[in-house]
Amino acid sequence: MTDDPPLNPALLPAGFVDVLPPAAEAEADGLESLMRVFAAHGYDRVSPPLLEFEETLLTGSGAAVAEQTFRVMDPDTRRMMALRPDMTPQIARIAATRLARRPRPLRLSYAGACVMMGSPSRETDRQILQAGIELIGPDTPVADAEIVALGAEGLKVLGVPNVSFDLTMPPLTTALLAGGTFTPATRSALLRALDRKDAAAVARYGGALAPILTELLYAAGPARRALEVLSRVSLPPAARAQSDRLAATVATIEERVPGIRLTVDPVEFRGWQYHTGVCVTVYALGRQEELGRGGRYRSNDDEPACGLTLRPDTILRVAPPRESRTRVFVPWGTEPEVAQDLRTQGYATVAALGEMAIPVAEAQRLGCAFIVSRGKLKPVRNVGKID
Repeated sequence: MTDDPPLNPALLPAGFVDVLPPAAEAEADGLESLMRVFAAHGYDRVSPPLLEFEETLLTGSGAAVAEQTFRVMDPDTRRMMALRPDMTPQIARIAATRLARRPRPLRLSYAGACVMMGSPSRETDRQILQAGIELIGPDTPVADAEIVALGAEGLKVLGVPNVSFDLTMPPLTTALLAGGTFTPATRSALLRALDRKDAAAVARYGGALAPILTELLYAAGPARRALEVLSRVSLPPAARAQSDRLAATVATIEERVPGIRLTVDPVEFRGWQYHTGVCVTVYALGRQEELGRGGRYRSNDDEPACGLTLRPDTILRVAPPRESRTRVFVPWGTEPEVAQDLRTQGYATVAALGEMAIPVAEAQRLGCAFIVSRGKLKPVRNVGKID
C-alpha cells in the first residue's frame, strides 16, 4: 500500500480559480465602474452576507436556485445554512424586512461573490461575481425600462460592444396554455417542444392552440417584428394583456435608450418559472455566454419588483482590456512628496526597500516602466514582467 502523493497547494476544486494580477485589479475596477453608474441613478448599495439560514435564503424567489445551492450545518445551532448562489433573493428579503418601512419605489444595488453547485456534465464556474439593481414597488413599463436602461448604460461605460437585450414575457405562454384542455402528459410534452423550439412537436401537441403557438414561435427576432406578429394574432384576453404590457415596455425602453438593440421571443420561458412579467437576457453579439439577466417578480412579501443582475467577470472577458496603472520605481532616499505627487497623477509607485547598486535593474525586474531619477521620471528600457 502506498501513500497518496501530497496535494499540490496550487490545486483548487473544479470551477474555482485564483484571479491574479492584472485581472484582479481590472475586475475590481470594472465592478466599481458599474456600481458608480447605479449610484448615480439613486440606487443605494446593500451588502448581504455570503451565508444564510437555508429556510430564509431559499423561500420565495430563492426557490428557483435551490438545486444550485451548497449547504452546510451550523455547528452551534445545528441548523442548515446555505451559501448564496444568487444575490437577488437576499435583496428581496432585505426589502421585505429591514427596509420594509422605506418609501417606495425602493432602489437597491448590490455586488458580491456567489457560489453554486455547477453541473457535473460540463465545466463551469462555480464561484461567480454578480452586480445588480432591484427596483421594488412600482409595476409599470417605466420601471421595467429603467432596469434595462441602467444595464445598457453600465455596459457602455465598460466599453462592451454590440450588446443585445433579449426580452420575453413568460406569463404570456402560461396565459395561452390556460385556455387549452391538455392532459398533464400533453402539457408537459408541449412545454418541452416550446423549450426546444420544435415546431413539428408544437403542431403535434398544441391542439387548437398549435397555429397560434407556431406563429409566435417563428416570430422571435427583432422586437418590432415580433410585436407586429403579436398584434395581429388572435389572443385570449389574459394573453393579450401580457402582449400589450410587453409592447408598452419595448416602446418605453426605445424612448429612453434610442438605438438600443432589442429582440423579443414571445414564447421563451425556460428559467423564468418564478417571474411574473417582462424578463431580459443580455448578450454581446457573437458570444454565447450571458452578460446578465433579470426581470419582473414578486418580492418576499408579494410586493412587485424588477431587477437586473450582471456578471462582471463575464463582461470583462468581452469588454476591451482595461489599462493598468503605469508602475514607477522609486529608489531608496527619494523624497516622499515626489512619490505622493506621482500617485496623485495616477501612477503606481513601487518603493525600494533599501539601497541597491543598480536601481534600474531592480526597476526592470519588478516590471516598472519608469524610474525616478533626480526627482524626474525616466523610462526603463526593455521592461520585464513580474512572473
